[in-house]
Amino acid sequence: MASTGENVVRIEAEALRELADRLAGPMAATFGAAVELLFGCSGRVVVTGMGKSGLVARKVAATLSSTGTPSVYLHPADASHGDLGMLVPGDLVLALSSSGETEEILQLLATLKRLRVPLIAMTGAMRSTLALASEVALDCSVDKEACSLGLAPTASTTTMIALGDALAVSLAERRGFKEEDFADLHPGGKLGKRLARVQTLMHAGDALPRVGPRTRMPDVLYEMSRKKLGVTAVVENERLVGIISDGDLRRLMEKYGKDALDLTAGECMTPDPKTIRPDEFAATALGIMEERKITSLVVVDADRRLLGIVHLHDLWGTEMV
Repeated sequence: MASTGENVVRIEAEALRELADRLAGPMAATFGAAVELLFGCSGRVVVTGMGKSGLVARKVAATLSSTGTPSVYLHPADASHGDLGMLVPGDLVLALSSSGETEEILQLLATLKRLRVPLIAMTGAMRSTLALASEVALDCSVDKEACSLGLAPTASTTTMIALGDALAVSLAERRGFKEEDFADLHPGGKLGKRLARVQTLMHAGDALPRVGPRTRMPDVLYEMSRKKLGVTAVVENERLVGIISDGDLRRLMEKYGKDALDLTAGECMTPDPKTIRPDEFAATALGIMEERKITSLVVVDADRRLLGIVHLHDLWGTEMV
């Protein structure tokens, strides 16, 4: 059974390699034309497909939407029973059919022409009715399916998924889709938490430990103990001038012993600590902490006014580690 599984993966991998070769060669211009047609769409991309191609079409629509291109899935069988109403001028249809002769999809062609809705086809048959009726036809043909009977859609659906991903990613780059845009579209789940802004995770207000440069060390210790972050910001005129951490306290006690309690925050602080802006991503904060081997970052504005402190434990809570 393991050998069968290996054979399936190898056949599908070879199909993907051949698709990549086509994209790098004879299909490059056609693929570029498809991206430009999608980029120029003023409405939504309506993705349709029947059977296994329909399942892939749902995935392609979801990937397009999540990367900045409003997209919906249209079941071709339901289209002729009223769902064609979702199509309006300005939309574009992306139709998936391995044979290019899927009856339910071909029944949509007259309506698409009447509404002047552009059509892009993803098909394994470039001389099919669907391909010939399309403004752009993308070749996702395979030499053979990975199914031992050569019947079940396997390699063909794999190439369709890959080609759909290629369109979505290329289109996102064409739009200048940035990490910030991606974060706005993914507010939930583990991914959304990783892309959360620092300002949503930081300790601020009464929970923010802060002292002045002339604060005596016993009061510094009290502030750090009370706020339970293992660190305190040192602030003068609302601007950050330094930071004191648990590690700083240990080093002070080793150096001065009890005499450390006679010092001030300004004498004990680490000046000019690493900071982060409130609109940065949580993942960025985590990267800085890991690189510098620290557990807290002070959050400041452009004028170094203290806004908050984000702790490593806050980022662990985002399930990024």
